[in-house]
Amino acid sequence: MARPVAVAITGGIGAGKSEALRAFARHGAATVSSDEIVHHLLRRRDVRDAVVERMGNGIVAPDGEIDRGALATVVFNDREALAWLEEMLHPLVAAEYLQWRDQLATLPDAPKVSVTEVPLLYETGGEERFDKVVVITAPSKLRRARSEVATDDRESRLLDDREKVARADYAYQNIGTIEELDAFVGSVMHDLAPA
Repeated sequence: MARPVAVAITGGIGAGKSEALRAFARHGAATVSSDEIVHHLLRRRDVRDAVVERMGNGIVAPDGEIDRGALATVVFNDREALAWLEEMLHPLVAAEYLQWRDQLATLPDAPKVSVTEVPLLYETGGEERFDKVVVITAPSKLRRARSEVATDDRESRLLDDREKVARADYAYQNIGTIEELDAFVGSVMHDLAPA
């Protein structure tokens, strides 16, 4: 069984990682985002219970699930709580990702490329789990305009774009159209899995 080429997309908040992930899907890659994995994990009873015990009942929505907006408010105002949450979730996210990637290899028509959006790739040492890294960058003014969340405090925890680009296999400055981003992704896919 040939495992798909494992690709990580990373970059700053609002750079266009999610749009790049959608472009990879359009070009035939299997895709998943770390956020999707986190959302899945927060619904797991053991994870949900541990998070509620640490963060309090104020993060529980009326349906009994974790209110991700309330959780975000807590952790982005309390660095200790954020550190605790990340320390708990990062190994679980990595395990879920690796299981997903291994399952892809068993499919009868396995994809040649699997792509995962990982915002804190270099910051967590996660690049070791991937064959190739794609960094998406954009000027800070443009990223702030694209992002619905406050970026200043969160950005201070991230590696500088220049360092990410230097370490990556592919880099794209996302200042143009979706079609231009799509063309870049198409060229990466052609490089990784020539027809």
